[in-house]
Parts: sequence; structure tokens; C-alpha cells
Amino acid sequence: MQKTIGVRFQKAGKIIPYMPGQLELELGEKVIVDTARGMECGTVVTGEKEIDETKLEEPLRVVRRIANDQDLKRLAENMDREKEAFRVCVDKIRAHQLEMKLVRVEYTFDRNKIIFYFTADGRIDFRDLVKDLASVFHTRIELRQIGVRDEAKFMGGIGCCGRPLCCASFLGEFQPVSIRMAKDQNLSLNPTKISGICGRLMCCLKYENDGYCNGTCCGTQKRKTFAVAPTQGHRVATIDGDGKVISVNQQRHTATILLDNSRTIVASWDDVVEKDEDDAPQAAAESTASGEKEQREHRERRPRRPRRPRNGERDWHDRQNRGERNEHKNRSEQNGRGEKNERREHRKRDGGEQGSPRRPRRPRRERNSGSHENGSHEGRRPRREHRENRKDGSREKTNKEPKE
Repeated sequence: MQKTIGVRFQKAGKIIPYMPGQLELELGEKVIVDTARGMECGTVVTGEKEIDETKLEEPLRVVRRIANDQDLKRLAENMDREKEAFRVCVDKIRAHQLEMKLVRVEYTFDRNKIIFYFTADGRIDFRDLVKDLASVFHTRIELRQIGVRDEAKFMGGIGCCGRPLCCASFLGEFQPVSIRMAKDQNLSLNPTKISGICGRLMCCLKYENDGYCNGTCCGTQKRKTFAVAPTQGHRVATIDGDGKVISVNQQRHTATILLDNSRTIVASWDDVVEKDEDDAPQAAAESTASGEKEQREHRERRPRRPRRPRNGERDWHDRQNRGERNEHKNRSEQNGRGEKNERREHRKRDGGEQGSPRRPRRPRRERNSGSHENGSHEGRRPRREHRENRKDGSREKTNKEPKE
């Protein structure tokens, strides 16, 4: 076992373990330690505790010394130089017309490196910018692109709850947040309500997620009894029978279950047991068989309607109907001919062999029986050849004189 202390270099930065050595350190005390980027000044945030050396990925470093007045003065000078470097870098970005936003400038404690943090939509070619900054500050220059979460952490602000941002207050590192956490907590999936000022999902969705997932990551660990909440859509066994969970009430600790017999009940989480996966197909088969049986009985009870003929059957029925109509028509025509023959024979019997005398025909009308030489028109009406209007409005009919 190894004694360690926790040192933090930023307000809400990551806590890094160090070995105190022979020093007796207190919480909030400034110390000088070695880091991957050089010598740094940090703050002790956690007291001494023992850690198993086998669980450490790399050997721990030892705290050099406690920071004195000269170290604190140098730390204050570095903060003033950071402000000046920020202004110079902004002017250089405008001069090079680069689409990037400078967020923060950080000096190392020994002033061997200056780190510029910026955000951009894509990749930026800042090689000329680095050369100009190196010619101004005469030290090592590092430009580091960060995301929107880190930007909110550096800038700070007020969240939708009215309190300072968690990432800028106490969160040492970001934990992954997924939309599944909002679904498990029955929250609105409106992006404007579950997103922070950075535009990403709020970090506070992770706080209560363990209470909804029964201490597991979104219910990945299987459990037989539901001490917290059953999962929506799973098959469960209740006192009234087996069914499927359709909704869960987190506040009342109840679940709405649709049973296999089409009943809906509301049961407590303590009275619900998860159904084994092996029994699920059998239960589904039984429910399907019972449903088919009920449908069969229902069909037998209701009166049957005559089945409508299909397309091919309709054509056949139409042909049959047309054949019957034609047969009826032929039969009626034959009956008509038979009646006529009977009437004719009846007239022959009454009038003798010659039969009854027929009604004489009306003589035809003679046409153009007169001569045209004398201009007479016998047997037909005179033709109107010419009409003249009189002054009084009446008309006079005249016949054309015959040619000599």
C-alpha cells in the first residue's frame, strides 16, 4: 500500500495522485510538482490515503516542495502574461483570417511553453500563425483544439437550473451521457430541454441514472426480481398471470402490464417477477393458440353471409345469367309464333277453306298524272316559285309562267 494525496491544477480539473514523501501537507496548500509538460504549481484537494500499487498504471511522482512566496508571485505574473498573450493571439488570428475562436491561454509554471486553446468547426492550417507567435514570445508554442464541452468548462456560466455549471464548478472529467438515460428517466426528448448551454446533453442526466437502472449501466445486467423498476417491453409474471410491461411509473413505483388474456393491470414493482426467456416462446404460443380458438368460436357463432364471387366466378355467373335470359327470350319468341299460328288456323276454320276475307288495302295516291306542256299540274299541289312582299306586309303567291 502506498500513501498518496490528490493535487488539482485547475479549479475543476482532474485530480492526480502524488506521493507526499517526507512532507506533511494540508488541504488547500500550494505545492510544486513535476508533470508531463514540465514543472507546475498545484493545490492539494484530498488528504492522505492508501492505494494498492498493483492497481496503478504508472509509478507515482513525488511532490518536490511546498510553494513559497516567490513561487506564488511567479504564478501571479504568469496570469498577467496570459492576458497579454490572449490579446496578441486574437490580433494574429484576424490578420491571417483564420476561422477559429480563441478560448484560453495558459502558461506553464516554468514559462517554457504557452498553450493556446481554441475551437473550430473543422481542421485549421495554423502553421503560419505558430511562426508569428513564436517570433513574438520566443518560446515553445502549442495550439490545441478543444470541443464545446471544454469551452463551457473554461468559460463558465449559469445552467438552466439557475446554478453555476457543474463542469466549471466541481466535475473533474466528463462522463459519457446518452439519450438512453433520458428515456429511462421518462424525460422529454425535446433537445432544448435536455441540452446544456454547450449544446450537448446535460451532465446532470448521469446523476440519477443509477437509481433508474438499478445500479447498472442502463440495465445491461440481468436481474430476476425488480427491486427498482421493470424494463418497458419485457415479459413478467404477476399474481393475475403473465404479461408484458407497457409503462412504468417511477414516482409511485408501479408498472402497467398487459396480460395475455387482453387485460390491463397496475402492479407494484415488488409483486412483479421477470419471466424467463425460455418460457417466453411457450407463453406466446399458448396465447396465440387461445386467440385462434376464440376467433374460431366467434366465427361459428355468427351467421354466415353468402360469399361474394371472385373475379373469375363473376364472369361465369354473368355468362350463366346471359344464357338464361337468351333461353327465356327464345322461349317467348317460340310461344309468340305458336300463338300466331293458332290464330291463323282459327280464322281458317271460321271462314272456310279460303279463310276470312282480309281488309282491302287503301289505294295509293297518284303522282304527276297531269301534263307539263299546258302548265297544268294535276294530282299534286302547285309549287311556290316566287313570293313578293306587299306594302301592307302580306304575301302574294305567284306561279312561274311556263316557257313557250
